[in-house]
Amino acid sequence: MATPAVMTHFSENKIEFEQYLIRRHLQSDWGDVPPGDAIANDFAVENGLRILSAYVAANRRFWVITEADRSVTTFLFPEEY
Repeated sequence: MATPAVMTHFSENKIEFEQYLIRRHLQSDWGDVPPGDAIANDFAVENGLRILSAYVAANRRFWVITEADRSVTTFLFPEEY
């Protein structure tokens, strides 16, 4: 899933979702998060908790959040949270 604003930003800047979802988020590359959040994400992977990655693409910071039950992963801008 992605918010309309993220979809527009990615489309206008020819950014591929797969680069961040498959190559980074799903490979435990949490992007630009503080070290404590990276450790929390590693713990979350092992214990079925919510995971949050943060990246920058075309000068906009965005988050990738996978819910604890792994039912959905969403791309959104922090201000949309």
